[in-house]
Amino acid sequence: MAKAVLGVIGGSGVYDLPGMEDIREERVASPWGEPSDALRFGRIGDTQVVFLPRHGRGHRLSPSDINYRANIDAMKRAGVTDIVSLSACGSFREELHPGLFVLVDQFVDRTHKRESSFFGAGCVAHVSMAHPVGARLKERLAQAAEAERVDHVRDGTYVCMEGPQFSSYAESMTYKGMGYDVIGMTNMPEAKLAREAEITYATVAMVTDYDCWHPDHGAVDVAAVIKVVRENAEKAARLVARLARDFPAEREPCPHGSHDALEVAIMTAPHVRDPALVAKLDAVAGRVLNRA
Repeated sequence: MAKAVLGVIGGSGVYDLPGMEDIREERVASPWGEPSDALRFGRIGDTQVVFLPRHGRGHRLSPSDINYRANIDAMKRAGVTDIVSLSACGSFREELHPGLFVLVDQFVDRTHKRESSFFGAGCVAHVSMAHPVGARLKERLAQAAEAERVDHVRDGTYVCMEGPQFSSYAESMTYKGMGYDVIGMTNMPEAKLAREAEITYATVAMVTDYDCWHPDHGAVDVAAVIKVVRENAEKAARLVARLARDFPAEREPCPHGSHDALEVAIMTAPHVRDPALVAKLDAVAGRVLNRA
């Protein structure tokens, strides 16, 4: 397997990653457009780490304005094998309280304005999203959380809404009634694109609020979210640092196939593939498209 390179995508309030050493920054060009910010390269212990603030430093990009394809493509070009997404979220369960970290294992995509695939007319591919989170990566996150005494739960379903507005009460009650655990605005299509790029993906959903369903808590507002985000940021940095220090030197194969998700995914026959699209897919799908 390839050398393991840990990518970290920081969500709201996470615009830096304390603990990185030998840091350098590079703006990685992508044929899919402009990534959210320059990539920050460094190491934690012996593990190479690449950090990207999802909203850009200063939080200049809304969830719907993020170029998710460019972000994932840039990570792939940087050699990233595994991505940890640090994401603020709302909770639909009393026991999933603000300050708790949820290690998500499933997603529901309710977005509608975003480009959700690298593939399309001229090169069609279908990857499996049955198990979108890397089981071994999530287990390593759980072990790191336990070692750092970070309050967490191991499983949960994350529903991704379009935003940038927070939920209506009717929406909140609907999602709660459907059994979802947390809600956010950014992990879709990010997780789908990571799978297409054969990057193992896992989410640390950092609870900031109870959305607007809870009778004893007011409607969500930015001030309340930011207060908890700041409290979560230090715990997130400790969690990632412990994960990186204990990370394997070589990439681990994923039990759910994220490391070779494109192996049998491409449907379009070679002689009818669009050369322009194939050229854009050089990083994401070159492993399978460049076969003789």
